[in-house]
Amino acid sequence: MSDSAPPRPVSGPRPQRRRSLAVSALIGAAVMAAVDEIVFHQLLGWHHFYDRSTSRAGLFSDGLLHTAELLALVAGFSLYADLRRRRALAPAHARAGFFLGLGAFQLFDGIVDHKLLRLHQIRYGVDVTPYDWAWNIGGLILLLIGCALAARAARRTRAERAA
Repeated sequence: MSDSAPPRPVSGPRPQRRRSLAVSALIGAAVMAAVDEIVFHQLLGWHHFYDRSTSRAGLFSDGLLHTAELLALVAGFSLYADLRRRRALAPAHARAGFFLGLGAFQLFDGIVDHKLLRLHQIRYGVDVTPYDWAWNIGGLILLLIGCALAARAARRTRAERAA
């Protein structure tokens, strides 16, 4: 006989915390891409995803972005539905992941696409500084909300395991 503790009784499917967080982060990033593409590219017409060429190339790049965001939404919601079906969704981790995805997309877009790669600016013909600050601070706030929710979910998990 071994000295190990007897196995715990199985009371049902275990929540998949990391997967719940990752799947919801994918959904969050896709939602923020959709908001950016619909509001700033289509409704306001402030820019295209790629503005360093012709407007035809800009519209084509918007179509590619829209295709990618839709594919990410379909994949994300399919994976989310699978977690729900298997009763493996960890809701607190999923909420954290959603905000992490929102903020990560927005900060990536604001820092990498706008400043490092210079694919486009938020708006043309105006001083972009207040727009950049608002966009990046908004993304940082969303990311910090996601971090706080993830930390709280992790604390709950540790407390549940200790009980």
